[in-house]
Amino acid sequence: MSPALPGATEPPHPVPDAVTAPTADPALSGFLHAHGLAAPGEAARWTPLAGGVSSDLWRVDLPGRSLCVKRALARLRVAADWQAPVSRNAYEWAWMRFAAGHRPDSVPELLAQDSEAGLFAMAYLPPERYPMWKAQLLDGEVRVATAAAVGEVLGTLHAASAGDTALAAEFATDENFHALRVEPYLLATAAAHPDLSDTLHGLADRTATTHLALVHGDVSPKNILVGPSGPVLLDAECAWYGDPAFDLAFCVNHLLLKTLVVPGRRAELLHSAGVLAEAYFRRAHWEPLPALQARAASLLPALLLARVDGKSPVEYLTDDRDRQFVRTVASALLRASAPTVEDVLDAWRTALDVSDRGDTHAQSRHRP
Repeated sequence: MSPALPGATEPPHPVPDAVTAPTADPALSGFLHAHGLAAPGEAARWTPLAGGVSSDLWRVDLPGRSLCVKRALARLRVAADWQAPVSRNAYEWAWMRFAAGHRPDSVPELLAQDSEAGLFAMAYLPPERYPMWKAQLLDGEVRVATAAAVGEVLGTLHAASAGDTALAAEFATDENFHALRVEPYLLATAAAHPDLSDTLHGLADRTATTHLALVHGDVSPKNILVGPSGPVLLDAECAWYGDPAFDLAFCVNHLLLKTLVVPGRRAELLHSAGVLAEAYFRRAHWEPLPALQARAASLLPALLLARVDGKSPVEYLTDDRDRQFVRTVASALLRASAPTVEDVLDAWRTALDVSDRGDTHAQSRHRP
């Protein structure tokens, strides 16, 4: 579902050189039959989909219909040793059920689940109707209305879950969230930056002990489809009843990083980041706004730095100058403790302007 599959973490095109097969393995075929998704003897073609680091994902084509099957991996496909409980698959299913109850258009249709096997099936969403937001942004197609809609959906879901003791008990997934987010993002980055270790460990401790709303945990443009009825959120494997500021910071972080690789749409990306945050905060009534703002603002530079020096660096920052820019600006922001997300956006904008002027000056000095 990201252009094609719910649950895909990158454009769900078939794996290069992969061969589609009439079946993936007996357990997966048995899952379809056990839940009435395929009749015995009915032809099913399984196509592996590329891009995911945390799960296996297939498009399954059956006579007259298609669906997606997702199965969690115990060891993630990254260079660093990164392992996580496969039980996260069941929590992802539960998060999507919660979201469907409040914003049905914000998640794919859920079809069947096997929690013991760590897999589930969901509807196939065609890419021509559900393009991936990340692909649009990297192509320079930056629509502020999309960012506003993402902020509105995220704020609505957080507000619907805030203060819900039953959800807090159901999603007491602190171990999963530590393995998938706190350790690989905040603690691994602290190890890479000893001078910021105390600050990053403090953010990790504060995040881990804040339990206010149901958190998606991976609200990234790669996990958001731009559907005809609004954003569709995918990949809630990190679902956790915790700090809602994490989701906001995690998403805004990606819009800032893309200003480095889509410079022609820099102003629109920065505006989108601000509009997303504004739409989100308009629905945030579960706690005093300054407290929520401050936590998001302090997490944002930590996550920027994590996408360069944590266990899951973004793949599109290939220029050493861009990575160093992130290190410089994020480190300064971590030391300065900006009080609001808008303050972080202003600091990022100013740093970009200074960097641009420096590049222009250097070019003029070396011009024959």
